[in-house]
Amino acid sequence: MELDKMDENDWKYHGEGNKSLVVSHVQHARVLRLLKYSTEDAENSHKTTEQAFRHIQNIVDYSQNVMKPLLGEKFIHNGEAVKLPLDFVRQLSLKVQQERPESRCDKVMDTLSGCALCLPNLTQLSSCCCCSREHRPPLCIEIKPKCGFLPASRHITKDIKRKVCRFCMHQHFKLANGKWKRLSHYCPLDLFSGVFKFDLPLSVQGGECIYTCNDDADVLQDLDELAQHLRPYFLPSGSLLSRQQSSKVVLNELIQVIVSALLSTWDCPRSGQLRKTHLSEGRVTCEASLLHRDLLRNGNHCLPKDCVLDKILSTQMLDNLDIEGLSPLFKRVEQHLQMFPKERCRLQMDGPYNASFLEKVQNCPAEDDGSIEYAVGKVHQYRVAMTAKDCSIMVAIATCGEDDGLEIQPTKPRFTCSVSILDLDPKPYESISHQSRLDYKIVNHYLRRTQPNNQELDNLEELANQSLFLGRDRDGEDCTLVFHPV
Repeated sequence: MELDKMDENDWKYHGEGNKSLVVSHVQHARVLRLLKYSTEDAENSHKTTEQAFRHIQNIVDYSQNVMKPLLGEKFIHNGEAVKLPLDFVRQLSLKVQQERPESRCDKVMDTLSGCALCLPNLTQLSSCCCCSREHRPPLCIEIKPKCGFLPASRHITKDIKRKVCRFCMHQHFKLANGKWKRLSHYCPLDLFSGVFKFDLPLSVQGGECIYTCNDDADVLQDLDELAQHLRPYFLPSGSLLSRQQSSKVVLNELIQVIVSALLSTWDCPRSGQLRKTHLSEGRVTCEASLLHRDLLRNGNHCLPKDCVLDKILSTQMLDNLDIEGLSPLFKRVEQHLQMFPKERCRLQMDGPYNASFLEKVQNCPAEDDGSIEYAVGKVHQYRVAMTAKDCSIMVAIATCGEDDGLEIQPTKPRFTCSVSILDLDPKPYESISHQSRLDYKIVNHYLRRTQPNNQELDNLEELANQSLFLGRDRDGEDCTLVFHPV
């Protein structure tokens, strides 16, 4: 990529999250991720070029030096920080503005620093010559798994947290606050148990939107339309199945391909010998899940060792104290930094995210010895776990010929695929106090809803409403599969 010859017409809008906007190159498998700021204070909140570049370089370093060793080199693509011509960035901002969803336009793209993160386009496969022969573009499925276990910390004060997962409780909280119009049927613990269903919120995008699931959609009708779009991938052209029969077959085959990709160990995909990781009792079923009873009857809760779900779950479980157990340690660190502000650098509260930071995460003592080093180690572990709880999994799949690619389903259409983990930004140290307040609100709201006659909980909720400020919710987005015809 020649930075001095950048043309905004070579790039198109790809998508955006809460803090960044992504554009993709129309010819090359590259994307640019640019920072965003609130329209209310964009004039005052923008970073200098040096600050913005350091912020993006921190993301690269964190992904490369911390998350890659924990999640596996084969799943991580950390990218590089780049400085773009300011005129290109301004013109690009004008070009993509009309394509942005209205719900995201409360923030504007950073056009002042010229800094961005350049990454491979994970919606494409590195080599898919097999695709051109059959004229079927690859598909990309994005999954936001969220936290896949129930906490077992002795510091937990509300027993409901050992029975119902954070995601399911958060759905009720968002419904009550108008952020969602209906409850999601997804439960992260179902996914991490190795049991897969198709009743997840989905969106299918590409040059045009061919499927979207929202609060007002006719889900069954939309799924049927999605199945017809995907029929060429999973059924022979001369199939005599009716529309209803083919829809069921296509969606089932799609799920099987996704399952194979998520549960593959990738080191020996053809051997058929899967090493199992058995999860500890009490952490694998959520009482709010629609599959809860089926999972209890099945009793086989395990993931293939070193599959992408196993790697993510293991990293999430670095949070072994829960936010309630971490809060006193966070306060210990806060008090120490107030007394010795220069210690912030030595303790790496804002980076650098290097081998020393990873050592603090991996070698934190098991027992609290009262030291500041122990408290900092647990804080860093929690931050890393939060990154793993908020990451995304990208599965790119394409049909292939007899001798091409990875054979996922031997007796069915053959697919080659890749699995990647993204959205691996470091979580700010200061966000821990927000997480503590949010956890309190979510749990007590859920208890109020399930125990409506509990006057003590009503009083607690009223007190919380008077004294707690939540800010913008960045934790608890719904699990989404996104299909990108490329």
